[in-house]
Amino acid sequence: MPDQPAIEAVGLEKSFGAVRVLDGVDLRVARGSVFSLLGPNGAGKTTTVRILSTLLPPTAGTARVAGFDIRRQRAEVRRGISVTGQDTAVDELQTGAENLRMMARLHGLRGSAARARAGALLERFDLTEAGDRRVRTYSGGMRRRLDLAASLITQPAVIFLDEPTTGLDPRSRQQVWEVVNELVRNGVTIFLTTQYLEEADRLADQIAVVDGGRIVAQGHAAQLKQQVAGHRLDLVAPDPAAYEGLVHRLGPRATQPAPERLAVSVATDGSANHVRALLDELDPEHRAVARFTVHSATLDDVFLALTGHATTQSQKETAGV
Repeated sequence: MPDQPAIEAVGLEKSFGAVRVLDGVDLRVARGSVFSLLGPNGAGKTTTVRILSTLLPPTAGTARVAGFDIRRQRAEVRRGISVTGQDTAVDELQTGAENLRMMARLHGLRGSAARARAGALLERFDLTEAGDRRVRTYSGGMRRRLDLAASLITQPAVIFLDEPTTGLDPRSRQQVWEVVNELVRNGVTIFLTTQYLEEADRLADQIAVVDGGRIVAQGHAAQLKQQVAGHRLDLVAPDPAAYEGLVHRLGPRATQPAPERLAVSVATDGSANHVRALLDELDPEHRAVARFTVHSATLDDVFLALTGHATTQSQKETAGV
């Protein structure tokens, strides 16, 4: 049904022995949209993708993907989705065209049909000129585009992209973003996991922030930013004593303290009146603030406010969760 969500999950849990990786995750993803699961390594993003793509059974909870139950209708789910993991899954010893023809044959296409599908995808992903070169000669961005092309052999309704731009240079990352936007324009639903805040901000219609296996906030980027404040005031003190005084006056309002730079931030609505009031409150003698700047809130501010830490590496990274 057109009004049915592409993905719907209720109370997903997953434990590996005594380690609980997911702790009651609820998700709802509209068809033809980009949904981003944002969080640090080890937060549970990859585990969520593996469960929703039927590669891993949940410990508890239910989910439907592309209209089918992930427990009872695994084959139907798999026919309607594609998964692109963190590492490219292409054969470096074959050419780009050979990789795509091989994937087409694995999906039941034969002869001219397989060649036609491979040729169409090479053209769509701007790889036609490189199609007869071995993949080991491709750049990182070209390999990622080839990997995405392979995932579209069967024209899936839902594509899971698990940190697709990790390790790519800015130009290659931009190319992948353009591909994602094109897929959505053609009606595909994208489930994107990332730890790149800019990526979620640029691509996602809806964002869920995950930390410690729990969803701590959901909404579009502007809504999430509004939760912490529309703007922030960054303050730099002239010396350590003045810095300590600023932090003391701010108390729990202080965010992003950086004693090595004598810098600290505080939420503001961005208006001149509020900024003046904060400066008068925090620096009544005009000695504690050497300089200040006002910034619009970012997703990094959201993550810091919601979790108390940035999207950095975690102890669970080696578990691949």
